Amino acid sequence: MISSIAELISDRIGTMPAGERRAAQTLIANYPLTGLKTVAEFSIAAGVSSPTILRFVARLGFQNYPEFQSALQDELAAQLQSPASRTLNPASPAGGGAVSPMLEATLDNMRETFRHLSDKQLADIAARLAERRGKTFLIGGRFTDPLARYMAAHLAIIQPDVYHLAGQESIWRDRLIDMGKRDVLVIFDIRRYQESLIRFAEKAHERGVQIVLFTDQWLSPIARFARHVIAGRTAVPSAWDSSAALFVVAETLIGAVTRQLEAAGAKRIRDLESLR
Repeated sequence: MISSIAELISDRIGTMPAGERRAAQTLIANYPLTGLKTVAEFSIAAGVSSPTILRFVARLGFQNYPEFQSALQDELAAQLQSPASRTLNPASPAGGGAVSPMLEATLDNMRETFRHLSDKQLADIAARLAERRGKTFLIGGRFTDPLARYMAAHLAIIQPDVYHLAGQESIWRDRLIDMGKRDVLVIFDIRRYQESLIRFAEKAHERGVQIVLFTDQWLSPIARFARHVIAGRTAVPSAWDSSAALFVVAETLIGAVTRQLEAAGAKRIRDLESLR
């Protein structure tokens, strides 16, 4: 399975010199458009030399800059695919009926997602979600909001001040007044990325809110505002993307936060049970 450039960066950024790391961060902040500019334009945006950009591209495994840009163009085309276009070009089942390819693709998505997620990244996100100093808000898009609601329902049992943002965009904006630098906003956003979520994330970022983004391998534009980005695999042989891998990551984090809040969480559960 071919890795996206964002996944390659995630895998290799720890070994990059400072200049290449700045190039990587600049690309992720405006993914993939910065990489579609000329080498000179990319270098100016990153504040590094043109040779540094070329070394960065080589470190990702590309022979030259045009090959790197061709890969980004393929990713951009995949980003813009609609369910209609995927219906017109369905994957051909390789035997075993319709279920077997779907199951294999879903399992591959889970394996690839966790292959590109480091233990440190998961631990850092879990630690931030377990902090008691602020509030946690969760929200998702048209098809991913059930994941946000599911995660919020679990976190709200083991700690206070956890809120799922539902309803219309105007209601979300009204909650911005309650958000600040101590708070965390968890957002689920996969292709085709939701403009209302992007606007909301930008406003939250301006208020200093720390954003944890669950997205796909092509990266929602919200990545430019996020402190942590979880890029899961979502493509399956279907007109619709699959959120199964992101769901498993969410459950992994729920478990990690629960372990970190073991004593306080257990007391809170007992208190909740006594109120039933």
